[in-house]
Amino acid sequence: MVSSAVRNCGTAHQCVSCSHSVCRDLSQKLRTTQLLVTISGGRPVISLRPPPELVNFSCGIRWPIECEVISDIIHHIEWDPPEPEPFYQCTGYERTPMPVGEERGKVVFCIDHAAKHPYFTYSRIGGSREPIKRATFYDVSQSELTLKFESRFESGNLQQAVQVGAYDYELTLRTDMYTTKHTQWFYFRVRNTKAGVTYRFTIINLMKRSSLYSQGMKPLLYSERDAEENGVGWKRAGSNIKYYQNCSQDNNSDGITLYSLSWTLQFPYDSDTCYLAHCYPYTYSRLQRYLSRITSNPTVRSYCKVRVLCQSLAGNAVYVITVTPQDSNRMDDKTKKAVVVTARVHPGESNASWMMEGFLNFLLGDSDDAQLLRDTFVFKVVPMLNPDGVVVGNYRCSLAGRDLNRNYRTLLRDSFPSVWHTRNMVEKLLAERDVVLYCDFHGHSRKNDVFMYGCKNKGDSTLKLHARVFPLMMSKNASNKFSFNSCKFRVQKSKEGTGRIVMWRLGIKNSYTMEATFGGSTLGDRRGTHFTTQDLKSLGFHLCDTLLDYCDPDPIKPETYTEVN
Repeated sequence: MVSSAVRNCGTAHQCVSCSHSVCRDLSQKLRTTQLLVTISGGRPVISLRPPPELVNFSCGIRWPIECEVISDIIHHIEWDPPEPEPFYQCTGYERTPMPVGEERGKVVFCIDHAAKHPYFTYSRIGGSREPIKRATFYDVSQSELTLKFESRFESGNLQQAVQVGAYDYELTLRTDMYTTKHTQWFYFRVRNTKAGVTYRFTIINLMKRSSLYSQGMKPLLYSERDAEENGVGWKRAGSNIKYYQNCSQDNNSDGITLYSLSWTLQFPYDSDTCYLAHCYPYTYSRLQRYLSRITSNPTVRSYCKVRVLCQSLAGNAVYVITVTPQDSNRMDDKTKKAVVVTARVHPGESNASWMMEGFLNFLLGDSDDAQLLRDTFVFKVVPMLNPDGVVVGNYRCSLAGRDLNRNYRTLLRDSFPSVWHTRNMVEKLLAERDVVLYCDFHGHSRKNDVFMYGCKNKGDSTLKLHARVFPLMMSKNASNKFSFNSCKFRVQKSKEGTGRIVMWRLGIKNSYTMEATFGGSTLGDRRGTHFTTQDLKSLGFHLCDTLLDYCDPDPIKPETYTEVN
């Protein structure tokens, strides 16, 4: 259950619906939605609500009030390894340490579960107003040997770290907020590192029965010193990687079987600041910086408009991008078909955002193909459907404690605003013009390569094959990354609330989810190697290229990939 999404102003921030009693009473007396009432210096301030088409990227990120958030600004450089990074090769001698627990270990990091209520109540910019509590409990005399953990930053989600040996740590991830489930994504910081020492990390509360870590996937490591001195960013690291089921007595209180991921690694420098992650992080802040950059480009603004589709439960903006030439004659041309692309309905699938950035880089670029796409189609793009989940480090759910990709049929606009408004936008779009493609970007934790899930029509045999054409063409354009054999075309009852099936039932014949692995490729010259951020971006480019192949009678197109400056 979700309470009414009350937003507390706290400062002079222009809120959607302020819970401050003075603001509320004054708003009721004014009886208008055109004026905003905020509190500054203890006094109400009345201002005119900005036009809906104006987007403010500097208004701050809103967190549930229970969340403690450190003030550190986290920044990671982009970098691609000079050679593809190979999968880990299992030796058969990997250890399977069973959970020790805090009774026999030493708790060195522990934060509150951030759930004073069983459901979301309201939010603030920066989260809790209480002073940041000390979350590390290591003995000062032992601190020179103990790693210092932190995760109270955007998309971080480490709950607890227990030192069970000199260089051995048992880690517990925070479940999705207001749930007791969904642990797979991880992202946290460590300091006080020692070079040349082999550390072991074991995450003990994962919930998926199988994982790509059993197929050679390695965790990601980022060293701030390596980035500063050598320009090296996120890279695959780790040995003795093992994913396994915990013994039965280690099930959680709900009787859910838990799994562990254990690996060893060596940090490159002494006294470094490093980050460990399940996949390349892509935060809501990064999206805002990207959108701010493209909207500040006059050329891009001539064919790209960024608007706020709706507000999330916490009051964060869900953006929608419209890409098409702004010539009035072209805009009025109802014969132009539309394309709808969305991403990040599942917040832990950060690879989806990298594909989205690659897609937008190409579409907003200055190549002839990009111009042809913009002239041919009206694009509606929702780059991050679940900003709240991304902010707090959830793996699958929104602050409603539900999977948004099972709720596209919802009538509860206030509980599931992003998917409700997306469906509503598509319904209006379909009333104006044909939608030739709907594609929702996802990440997949159990299969390698990139592939699509589509819908299968019953009856007419030609319709049965229709949905397979676009993915087959995609596999030709990205032959060393995209696997047509991994594609599936089914309409399962359990998936009726997904975007893919709901959009298909609205009448979009080509309705897909595009799933990018967290791992890498098993195809061609990339076989047995991990995907990089550039690989993921290239999938967005290949989607554009395939769209031209699918709709453009001219088969001769230059292979160019021009990013937006």
